[in-house]
Amino acid sequence: MSLQKKRFRYLGESLIEVNIKVTATLAIIAVFLIFLFILRESLPIFFSREVMQEITFGKFFNGIEWQPVSDKPRFSLWPIILGSLKVTLIALVFAVPAAIGAALYSSEFAGRRLKEFIKPVVELLAGIPSVVLGFFALIIMASFLKNIFGWTYRLNAINAGIALGFAVIPAIYSLAEDAINAVPRSFREAALGLGATPWQTAVKVVLPAALPGVSAAALFGMGRAVGETMVVLMAAGNAPLFSFNPLESTRTMTATIAAELGEVVFGSGHYHALFFIGLVLFLATFIINLISWSLFQGLMARMYGKGK
Repeated sequence: MSLQKKRFRYLGESLIEVNIKVTATLAIIAVFLIFLFILRESLPIFFSREVMQEITFGKFFNGIEWQPVSDKPRFSLWPIILGSLKVTLIALVFAVPAAIGAALYSSEFAGRRLKEFIKPVVELLAGIPSVVLGFFALIIMASFLKNIFGWTYRLNAINAGIALGFAVIPAIYSLAEDAINAVPRSFREAALGLGATPWQTAVKVVLPAALPGVSAAALFGMGRAVGETMVVLMAAGNAPLFSFNPLESTRTMTATIAAELGEVVFGSGHYHALFFIGLVLFLATFIINLISWSLFQGLMARMYGKGK
């Protein structure tokens, strides 16, 4: 390669590197500015006398009713927090075994051609708009499950949780497969050399070694599920009930913001309460993703002595 070509190649790589750094920096700045905006719109609940006549921080945790538009507005967060937890838990119960099982199969047992087919197909599922999944759950899946099991309410937490599970499977699968592939080949060779079967090697050696990364994948899926909006808005029944029954209609925090923010009076206590819910969601998702990232970096450091 001539000296001129080497210079052009070096220049091209440098431009790509700068572009990546600028894009990443702009993304971080944008997220930080969004956080500042949500925080600013939430602060009147703590400092504005006019807003505090309608809503205070204590009212968020007093009672079990979310009825912001009534003669006597009630702003208890417990129904929508419980709704978010129910739907997220059901989604993880459905999605985590399926995604991790698929990741283990494609990493340890599938042939090269099948692996090259499975991975893109699963990851393509991440590109399906959540409104499409919500529409499918609303029109088809809810009626199908009700007819099969005879449920009283067609739209409930289980229906929304299963639909939400479809949305988070690609995210969990992708990270879990990376974690399983990161396990050194010597682990497998040692287990097989001691007489273990491929199945025993995968389940009792590879999977435990990749457990921090697999746990990070599950947590990442949890963060994705907590922040999802359209699926739960369309498939959960949209009723802010304080009930532990997964067969009753429910509403999540994200669905509450999406359903009410467009019609709320600007600057009212209800308006700032919705932004406070957004602040809680933002911090919860950030903490979950931070724990997930730490676990994955821990796996990389343990396997390769780097990553931190």
